[in-house]
Amino acid sequence: MRKKEYIKKKEYLDIYLSLMALFFLAPVFLTLVIAIKLDSPGPVFFKQKRVGIHQKHFKILKFRTMRTDTPKDMPTHLLQDPDQYITKVGKFLRKTSLDELPQLINIVKGEMSIIGPRPALWNQYDLIEEREKYGANDILPGLTGWAQIHGRDELDIPEKAKLDGYYVDNLSFGLDVKCFFGTILSVLRSDGVVEGGTGEMKRKG
Repeated sequence: MRKKEYIKKKEYLDIYLSLMALFFLAPVFLTLVIAIKLDSPGPVFFKQKRVGIHQKHFKILKFRTMRTDTPKDMPTHLLQDPDQYITKVGKFLRKTSLDELPQLINIVKGEMSIIGPRPALWNQYDLIEEREKYGANDILPGLTGWAQIHGRDELDIPEKAKLDGYYVDNLSFGLDVKCFFGTILSVLRSDGVVEGGTGEMKRKG
């Protein structure tokens, strides 16, 4: 199957699978909503401006994991002490990646895909510029992706963009399947989650 044909079919498959997931995960959503409200004051959902396909901005949805006084539009790794802002329930949500579940709504709206480069913050100019070299800004960003299962927060910007470029060049159903099951394994092992740091893999080496 040609890449363009697969991308078109992938969009429909993403929406169908996301609608099914929203239906079956409704009890999980309700439980998390109650837990977030009981844990700390503030909204259940966190909205943030991110970079979508062709560098168009959209509002990404997450379950709120931080206090409402957290500096806005700042990547977690740039906060001096991110742990002071993360709520008790938020720590669990971030460790298990359950805070990302509301992005199923973004997928249904056509703003994201299940698999693709993670959407950059609007002001992460270095990452956006690096991705431009590989054409990684010209496909829908994903709930998870190739870079997510190869280091996540531990990757520095050039390496992350290079992995996103690999995904773009080799986009296929088989690669998406690898990303999907690789994500499940990464979540179970909490691989690559580094609060307050990025590029940790390079520094460790």
